[in-house]
Amino acid sequence: MQKKILLINYLLLAFFSQLNMAQNIIPLDTINWEIRAKSYVIENYKGKNAIYIQRGGIFLKNTQFLNGTIEFDIILKESPMFPGVFFRGVNNFRDAEQWYMRTHLSGKPDANQAAASINGVTPWQLYFGSKYSFPYTYNYGVWTHVKLVVNNKRAQVFLDYSEKPNLSWDLFLEPKEGGVMIRGGAEAMHIADIIVNKDVNELKDFVPIERDGIKGLVSEWEVSEMFEESTLNDLGKVKTLISEIGWQGKIKVEEGIAANISRVQLLQKGKPKNTVFTRILINSDKDQLKQFEFGYSDRVVVILNGVPLYKGTNKWRSRDYRYLGTVGLFDNVYLNLKKGTNELLMAVSEDFGGWLITGKFKDNKGLIIK
Repeated sequence: MQKKILLINYLLLAFFSQLNMAQNIIPLDTINWEIRAKSYVIENYKGKNAIYIQRGGIFLKNTQFLNGTIEFDIILKESPMFPGVFFRGVNNFRDAEQWYMRTHLSGKPDANQAAASINGVTPWQLYFGSKYSFPYTYNYGVWTHVKLVVNNKRAQVFLDYSEKPNLSWDLFLEPKEGGVMIRGGAEAMHIADIIVNKDVNELKDFVPIERDGIKGLVSEWEVSEMFEESTLNDLGKVKTLISEIGWQGKIKVEEGIAANISRVQLLQKGKPKNTVFTRILINSDKDQLKQFEFGYSDRVVVILNGVPLYKGTNKWRSRDYRYLGTVGLFDNVYLNLKKGTNELLMAVSEDFGGWLITGKFKDNKGLIIK
């Protein structure tokens, strides 16, 4: 008899839980959502009221989100697409926290990604590895449930009603109210049962993964005004460009890996001016040759005391079809330093994925860097 009572109580609890969830689902209509997409259809699909959206996203109207829970169901496909959620979006979502899936990488370590949009650039080439991604085997053609819990500077994601978080991470931007946007992918897909609950923000077993930074990095770089990359093609004008350029502030290394140029510059996609100088001044106690290890994204020209020394590319797929372009100390240059102050410039150009610079001296004896 007692087992029957427990079973009845469990069923009642499940029923009212589902009823409460149904009551909190935000209707898929243009009253509640701004739909920006190539095309869309609102229809019943596999038992749910859903939106079928092609190349776009849906933006929750009249809601500012700081902390809480965001849930939705989505039908995934095996082809390359990047569905996910933006939250705390400001400046037309140029700045926002986000989490998204790489549906074609099921089971791979980078099957998904926690990152931020910073001045319109998502620097996944900086925020890589198990700290911000986890392997997951996706189920295609059926409803996948996504639950995101946000609390101040922390977040967790739970997939397919998991009791334990699949990923816990520290957020990238200072906590600030902003919008919520759920996006589809490169292809059309169905999204349903969206819930945004600002009253539920309790985290569970929050244990973020840590990663070791690179020791001895130059800790900060000065950043110039933006200019067009093609300007560097005329080597005879490089010194004039350097003498006339303005400087706009300094950026610090993040994650112990690299400095993010997007913190101070706005990349205008598809428009000219995708390049900046990043600069350090090196005071050398004598004339000497020093090895400098560095990394960048996407392209770089290295200039010492006005003289170009090196040009390289580290962009996505620049070396093979799976090359990610993640930043690290993969390149070296030998600097012929003079006694006194030397100016080292890195002209860094960006397409997407992270506008980044980093570097260190193999041996900094006799050097003061500022």
